[in-house]
Amino acid sequence: MSILAYNGAAMIGMAGDNCVGIAADTRLGAQAQTVACTFQKTFKISDTIFVGLAGLGSDVQTLSQTLKFRKNLYELKEERTMKPKVFSAMLSTLLYEKRFGPYFIEPIVCGLQDGVPFLSGMDLIGAPVFTDDFVVSGTCTANLFGTCESLYKPSQNPDELFETLSQCLLASVDRDALSGWGGVVHIITKEGVRTRELKGRQD
Repeated sequence: MSILAYNGAAMIGMAGDNCVGIAADTRLGAQAQTVACTFQKTFKISDTIFVGLAGLGSDVQTLSQTLKFRKNLYELKEERTMKPKVFSAMLSTLLYEKRFGPYFIEPIVCGLQDGVPFLSGMDLIGAPVFTDDFVVSGTCTANLFGTCESLYKPSQNPDELFETLSQCLLASVDRDALSGWGGVVHIITKEGVRTRELKGRQD
């Protein structure tokens, strides 16, 4: 088993009409054994940026704290708020710096840049991919791709985006033994962030 799959994860970032959403499961496992079902994998960096960290649980916590530190340092130095594209570039560089002993993380960055949805995904050494519709990460990416390709439609409003993200996540984790046990969905709009928790199957 890959060390990236040791703790299990399922994550989706999806764009809507002037809104963007990120959804993740909440399971922390040690391979097939479930340790906790309230583990945080999505982190609020600012009012317009969220990052999802799928991979090794210890690296998720380490990297989330490092990213918040780097973001605060940037804003002190530059005297302006960090935009999603800049944050994505910073994360990519941070991962590539550690390429010989990498963080075992495959992150998703989602946010609103001047009201326009921004989505990016990376591998564990920071090679980025940018997309206009959706990006997935975790141990059940094949399932997530299938459900997202079936259910995604462009220009969804925040409520439709929440429903699509929820259905994609719940349908996918039901077919993966390493992720699930509940979920959380964040919808970022110009008005603010809406967060809702999902109840998943506990088996």
